[in-house]
Amino acid sequence: MHAIAIEQERLHWREQPAPEGPAAGEVRLRVAWAGVNRADLMQRAGHYPPPPGVSDIPGLEVSGTVAEVGPDVDGLRPGDRVCALLAGGGYAEEVVVDARQVLPLPEGFGLREAAALPEVFATAWLNLFMEGQLASGERVLLHAGASGVGTAAIQLCHAFGHPCFVTAGSDAKLAACRELGADGVFNRHEGSFVDAVKAWGGTDVILDPVGASYLADNQRVLNADGRLVLIGLMGGRHAELDLGRMLMKRQRLIGSTLRAKPPAAKGAILDALLAHVWPRLASGEIRPLIDRTWPIDAAEAAHAHVERDANIGKVLLAVGGEG
Repeated sequence: MHAIAIEQERLHWREQPAPEGPAAGEVRLRVAWAGVNRADLMQRAGHYPPPPGVSDIPGLEVSGTVAEVGPDVDGLRPGDRVCALLAGGGYAEEVVVDARQVLPLPEGFGLREAAALPEVFATAWLNLFMEGQLASGERVLLHAGASGVGTAAIQLCHAFGHPCFVTAGSDAKLAACRELGADGVFNRHEGSFVDAVKAWGGTDVILDPVGASYLADNQRVLNADGRLVLIGLMGGRHAELDLGRMLMKRQRLIGSTLRAKPPAAKGAILDALLAHVWPRLASGEIRPLIDRTWPIDAAEAAHAHVERDANIGKVLLAVGGEG
């Protein structure tokens, strides 16, 4: 098969061995589309290696067609059109994945749209509802709101009755966030978001891919019993934590990564998406926001686009080119 190889931080589309398997409980997919995530850029730069035993081919989500089914797999057959959440290996013509990490396409969806779903909606659901434990009516602050995860999280907040405030880096991005259902917005280039979020009423849960440079201000806007869920380190990894504020306001700081979770845990997240989110996708209440697509052999250009923070929503790579 052909797949992307990372060599000296460059991406090369070339022939590589196809993955072994499928073993018991696994399926082989013929990849149509692969999603681009910031984690792929981190892996390429040497900062986010794949978990032990996982392919060093980048790519954390794909859509495609089931080509082969291993023993002990129920509910999937060759020819089924699906999307999948991966620990790696998605920038390739074929991938082998645990069947628990595979979902059918939402009703009415094609393969292109479906590739924009697994990683971002799993990340948003995991961190808002499972780690963040959002309760009825609680308020959410989303940083990098125009990212793939951000645009998914805005829509989940809106659909499930949680007011959300969004920060992003341009007025165009903020307008897109409002259109998706954000209740308040702030351009991060205008300084600290603290006063704007406090005037809005503060927040109970923060979904933060930024890290160190936002830690102090995040603490200032968290309401009593608030939860800060850290999902990235775009703004650095070292910062001073105000333990007095944390103690007196009963704040919780939660670190969260999805990639290294075992298949059973990923399966539980996808089961929740199938039950609660897939019907809303089918009805049109929620939709994936796709920014741009590139052919897989132009993955360098797609990464450069994400590196510049130029995207509003998901960036996709056409592998098999099927709709």
